[in-house]
Amino acid sequence: MKLQPIVPFEPIKTDNIPRGDNWISQVKWDGVRLLTYFDGESVQLYNRRRNERTLHYPELHAIRSFCDANSVILDGEIIALDENGKPSFPTVMKRDGLRRMDKVAQVKQFVPVTYMLFDVIYYNGNWINDYPLAQRLQLLSNIVIPTPTVQLVPSFQDSAALFAVMQKERMEGIVVKDLNSPYQIGSKSHSWQKKKNYLDLNAVIAGVTLSSGVINSLLLGLYNHTEQLIYIGHAGTGKLKQAERKQLTEQIKLFVIKHCPFSTVPERSKNTIWLQPLLTVKVHFLEWLTSNRLRQPSVQAFVDVPPSECKFETN
Repeated sequence: MKLQPIVPFEPIKTDNIPRGDNWISQVKWDGVRLLTYFDGESVQLYNRRRNERTLHYPELHAIRSFCDANSVILDGEIIALDENGKPSFPTVMKRDGLRRMDKVAQVKQFVPVTYMLFDVIYYNGNWINDYPLAQRLQLLSNIVIPTPTVQLVPSFQDSAALFAVMQKERMEGIVVKDLNSPYQIGSKSHSWQKKKNYLDLNAVIAGVTLSSGVINSLLLGLYNHTEQLIYIGHAGTGKLKQAERKQLTEQIKLFVIKHCPFSTVPERSKNTIWLQPLLTVKVHFLEWLTSNRLRQPSVQAFVDVPPSECKFETN
């Protein structure tokens, strides 16, 4: 039976770490969510939006080398390390963002990845998403054989201490989970909560400015509940390399429009080139300021997210 991709269970944001014996915490990796589907014959890989990534990660195709199951759905996150040895979203996007599959073997050599597994949803022909997390974690530990490429995400009882480590190491944050919770396919729930060390979001590029003929800043926006595109701030090109900036400068020529696509024209709009809101990026920032502005936004990488999904969060 061919397994159909699901929408994975997602944590909600929290400012207060839940406490109690039924709560464990795990590192929130700065990577890409990836689910593995093995029907007993072939392996397929899909991201959280059910876009296939099987060809992107050939090192995961030989599933019997790291998982003892006749059929299975595994949930985890693909990470890649930067030059400082820390998980880096821009680095992993060099793999996940590939569009030419003939380049996979080449890029694989200088961007190795690790698959960090944290859940199992289907096992040997049976859906086990209604099992409590504690039982699923025990099964996951029993069937997965860690390798240099595939690892099990460790769980910790002291969530506050783990978050303190994330702050010290400047890593993304933690996910706190209720050991009694089922895996709620296609849902968000308080039984999984994420506390981030820094803030991030996906935003639409709706304008740019140039310096010496190359993009030097991006005008970012999010859609509100009435589908208006709201300006949220200028961002520098952040972690985009010079070659990526030049490529983007050429690419935007296809999207140039005459009028501002935001619901109101930003105050800093002189010499702005307006664009159709079609390109999306992941942005880090310190906090929200008044009037829906980001403080110190920094572009991390382009993302495969539809512009319509770049919205203000209501949680």
